Amino acid sequence: MPKTAGELAAYVGGELVGDARANIRGVASAENAKPGDLIYIESDKLLPAALASPASAVLVGKGVFARDKTLIRVANPKLAFARAAALLLPEPPLVTDRHPTALIHPTARLEESVALGPYVVIEENARIGRHTRIGAGCVVGANCEIGEDCVLFPRVTLYRNVHLGHRVRVHSGAVIGSDGFGYVRTEAGYEKFPQRGTVVIEDDVEIGAGCTIDRGALDETRIGRGSKLDNLVHVGHNVRIGPDCVIAAQTGISGSVSIGARVMIGGQVGFGDHCRVEDDVVLGGQAGILPGKIIRRGQTVWGTPARPLDEFKKTYPYWARLPELVARLDALEQKRASK
Repeated sequence: MPKTAGELAAYVGGELVGDARANIRGVASAENAKPGDLIYIESDKLLPAALASPASAVLVGKGVFARDKTLIRVANPKLAFARAAALLLPEPPLVTDRHPTALIHPTARLEESVALGPYVVIEENARIGRHTRIGAGCVVGANCEIGEDCVLFPRVTLYRNVHLGHRVRVHSGAVIGSDGFGYVRTEAGYEKFPQRGTVVIEDDVEIGAGCTIDRGALDETRIGRGSKLDNLVHVGHNVRIGPDCVIAAQTGISGSVSIGARVMIGGQVGFGDHCRVEDDVVLGGQAGILPGKIIRRGQTVWGTPARPLDEFKKTYPYWARLPELVARLDALEQKRASK
């Protein structure tokens, strides 16, 4: 959907410097831009490359000025770029109607504007809000509730009694509401502990491809409003994740973990059961949170077991020197023994 630079500046709330009539048809990086593209920079050191590019307009910070280039000055160029890109290149609709192969149980309740792809299965008493789009091969289990304006990409599975809020996006291969990993050990082996709870996904959550979110054992697993899960994240039973958290790929969260609001979690972080992470914490990639551990509000932690970043930085260099230190210690012990 082509726009002029002036229209884009008004849309993102920016200040235009240059040609308001410049025609913008797409977005690109500075390295691959061509005429008609919009690009952005967040650092002044990247400005020369952006100005030399053939891009028709550049989103820049408030204090930037240059001649012979159309600029749109904003407080947050990356955010403005994301919004402009969504306007210029809107996402194509996943599905637009109800495919004749979709199987809908007679007791299910779907709003008129719900769209279903091929071979979707909607089981008994499911409720789906208006403008929700469900891709090919998805299964929506019995008694599930899905809010308005949600998108389920192909082959998403919702087990029974799963609740999704409004504007939730779930990518391909995600499984929500599967049984938690709960067993009771006996002399004869393991017996399954009942997994009869539910999963609640609040508004504006996005769940990446291949994620697995277990239902609560007796109560609920809950993911708070606005949180974002990358691909291949596992959320165990009875976990509670607060609002506006971001969780990178391959993170594993054991059962009964509590995570506060606005927590940032790097890739491959591992959570032991029953640990607690308070609000505004940052967990570095591959950090390990031991069972029952509490990470206090506002901390940045790294390593296994996870510890404050300043402490981690002090101790980490010595790990690489362990062979050398061990050799020196052995030499000192041998020297002492020979006296």
